This record gives sequence, structure tokens and C-alpha cells, in this order.
Amino acid sequence: MNRTREERHIIKRIIVRGVLVLDTPTCLGNGDAEGATDMMLLLDSISHNPLLTGSSITGALRNYLHEYQCDYTKSESRDNIAAKLFGDLFAYKDERNKNEAEKIALREKDTQSPLIIHDAIGSTIHNVEIRDGVKIDGATGTASDKAKYDLELLPAGTKFPLNFELLIEKDKDKDKDENELKQALALALEGLKNGEIAIGMKKRRGFGRCHVDEWQVWEFDLTKHSDLIAWLTFERPWGKPYATKLPSDKLLSNTHLQKLKVDKPDKRDRLFITAKFQLASPLLIRSGQDLIQHKCSPDVVHLHSYRKDKPEPVVSGTSLAGVLWHRAERIVNTLDKNLQIVYDLFGFVKEESKQAKASRLVIHESLIENTVDIVQSRIAIDRFTGGAYNGALFQEQPVFSISKKEDSQKINKVKGKLKKSSNTSSNTAHIKLELELRQPKEYEIGLLLLLLKDLWTGDLPIGGTSSIGRGRLQGVEATIVWQQHKWVISEENRKLLISNQDKDEMEEFVKKFLEQAP
Repeated sequence: MNRTREERHIIKRIIVRGVLVLDTPTCLGNGDAEGATDMMLLLDSISHNPLLTGSSITGALRNYLHEYQCDYTKSESRDNIAAKLFGDLFAYKDERNKNEAEKIALREKDTQSPLIIHDAIGSTIHNVEIRDGVKIDGATGTASDKAKYDLELLPAGTKFPLNFELLIEKDKDKDKDENELKQALALALEGLKNGEIAIGMKKRRGFGRCHVDEWQVWEFDLTKHSDLIAWLTFERPWGKPYATKLPSDKLLSNTHLQKLKVDKPDKRDRLFITAKFQLASPLLIRSGQDLIQHKCSPDVVHLHSYRKDKPEPVVSGTSLAGVLWHRAERIVNTLDKNLQIVYDLFGFVKEESKQAKASRLVIHESLIENTVDIVQSRIAIDRFTGGAYNGALFQEQPVFSISKKEDSQKINKVKGKLKKSSNTSSNTAHIKLELELRQPKEYEIGLLLLLLKDLWTGDLPIGGTSSIGRGRLQGVEATIVWQQHKWVISEENRKLLISNQDKDEMEEFVKKFLEQAP
């Protein structure tokens, strides 16, 4: 049977380039079951540099556009800007109870993506981070059997040169389609520039945050002879961050993209909690890798992560999520509520029924600023004899907060180094925790406020060895933003500062949790 081949009549090509910079560790796994860790990094087979596939970038951008236009629950349709920019295969979902002729007619409505996204080969990495993870049994508070895993992560600061090419086809509604495609692309580029799009796995636990500082855009009108020759001779230095010898007259400014921003409103319903805490006691989140590389490394060191090629102490999103999850479970059980509230917030995996749901609560990784590392020696005691166990001496290195400048200078002098702090009047260690709840319900906000209160008062420790007093925090300031509302809580001289109106409104959220939560 003869079939007419329909070709795309491309009249314009828009080339976009930029450098993607990782802000937090990122896991781009290769999918292999065998390796030194449970999840090995995906590397280019020739250069052995990290590889960010075009399909991964496409998935992240498409999901961002869909959520921006349709919120988090609605399914995608052909009218969505995400489907127009990245193509669709919706006909296969509508083929039930259709004959062959009707199926062919449906498939003819499917479109190919006009946006070409190339694989990106990253910069050479000198240090690979390894993160250990473990599932905690909520009943015993200890690690579950056979539930430990480890991941290889790209460090923050790794760069990937991005290369996009948008094809504009000749059509009856040429101007309309061209503007829609340009606006959709501009919105996606703006999301990357603002750091709103994450890549890789465990994005809702702080991994994969990234940004692009600047975009380079060239537009070629292929109906013009000069533009066609310019596109054919266009330099394509794959693997390099920026092109060198390119037609400057076709280079568009970033302001041109900003003018093309989609005029549709942001449909995402999100609650943001940003809270600043001081360390009220030493903190120890165990690390499976000593990034500081001490000459005499302690048995246990606090978790560090690279920032600008320098290891810095952090509170991982996975650790904080586990702490909040188990305290939320305890609150719900105490009030005799249904645990489905916790599952809806933090997600779940049921291996028996093969059911799973992603977390709606996004918890970012946080740096701990103005800290000092001190090694502490501990030993196990024989309770029968009262003496030390043989061979049971071990060392730990938690991070400490220094409340006085004089104490800071003394400790740093002993350690043989003087750390410079941005705050000369006080070197108190502090942490900035960031939470984001998608599609929040009012009673869920009440539960989050109870969790924030427990962190604020030091009743909910984070990290390990909390039984010996570690991991306590002290609240300093918190800002809660939802829709058009903003609530601010602060503390000064052990006195809570909050307006009466904010207090009443937040108290109403807690009441709805007590009364309306299933």
C-alpha cells in the first residue's frame, strides 16, 4: 500500500545554549545492578565524564511546564504548552473500543516534538560523593534489616553545557504556533535560570537542584539565503560551554526571552516554610565518606558535602525527612488519627501490593554555617565490672556551635586554624531549613506547624546519638508563605515574637488538624 510521506517544512531554527551548574549533590544513575555502590553514576563511555542525557532534561522541563499550567493533579492534554513543545502520544490512550480506521485517525493527531535536546557531557569531576541511606523502623527507632543502601553523587559545582534547538514549521496558523512554542521555551528556560527545576533522583529530598546563569539564543530564518548559510556553517562545539565564532547578528538578548514569557498564571498551589535555627547542642549525622581526609580520621564523622570544591557540614534532606516522618507518625498515633495523613505527606512504598506514591513534601538540603569540628573519644563500659570493654574505644567528630567569640578563638587556636566568619559579633552555628508542601490542605498545614514547634523548642532532635543530648535545635526565625498569606515567627531573648493575628490564624490550622483530619 502506498503511503504519502508528510515532511516537516521547517522555516526557522532557534538555537539555545547555556551552562547548567549543580547547586546540590545530584544522582544521575546508570541503572546497572552491579557496581561498587547500589547506584553508580552514568558516565560517558569515551571521556568518562558525567553524562546528562537529553531524555532526563526533557522529562524535567516537560514536568515543570505541565505543573506550571495545570497544577499537580490534572493529566496532560494536547492543549497544554508542555504537549505542544515536547510532542504527544495521547492517541494510544484513546484507542480502546476503536476500529483500525479510527485508530489511524487518532494517531494522525499525535505530534512530534519540535524541540531537540542534546545529551550534555559534564565537566571533569575530581571528587565523587557517596551517601549512605537506611530505612528506620518506626517501632524500635533502629535500622531495618537489609534496608541499607548507598549512592554515588555528582558534587555541587559540576557543570553541563546545554544545547537546545527549536524548529518552527510552516503552518496555517504560523504566527500563533510560533509564539506559543517560543513562550513555552522561554518559560522552561526561566525555570532553569531561577533554580525551580531539579534533575536526577530524590529531587524531593534536596538532590539535583541546579541553575543556569545566562542563556545564549540565536534565531535563523531559513527562508532567507543568508540565514540558511549561517545556520549550515554554525559552529557546533559539543562539550564546550560556549561557542566562539558564531554569527553575532543572530544572537538574541536575554531580555528578548523575558518578553516572550507565558502570560498564563502559575497554577501550582504550594506552601513554603523557611526556618532558621541555632545549634543548641552538638550535631552528628553519620557520613559513609570522610571528605575532609584527616590524617588520623575518627571512626565517625559528620556528613559533609562539597560547595565550591570545599567540604561543608550539611543537614541532608533525607535525614530531616526521616525525623519529621517519625514524629508526624507519633503525633498521629497519639491523637488516634489515620496514618494515611502521614503517607499522603511523605509518600509510601508498599512492596506487597506494589503500590507507591511520591512525597508531596519537598525537603531541601541545608548548610550548617559557623561550626567547628571537635573529636570526642567514647568507650563502652562493662556494666558488671564497671570497667572499660577491651577494644571498645572509638572516636566521633560532631559539629559544634560556638556561642562566644572568645571561645571560638580559643578552640580554633588549639586546632591550628582560624576560621573566618561573616558575623564578627557572634559565631553561633545556624541552619536554614526549607520545606515546600504541594497541594496543601489546611489540616496538613496544622500538622507541619506542630512539627515546626517541636524543632523550634528542641524537643525533636535530628541526626544520630540523640540519646546523649545531640541534635537539639533552637528556633530563631521562621517564615510561612501560602498563596497570598505570610506568617512570621521570631524569637529574641527566649521570648517568642508573633503578632496576634498570625497567632490566631496558625492556631486555626492546628484546630482543623485536630477536628478535620481523618
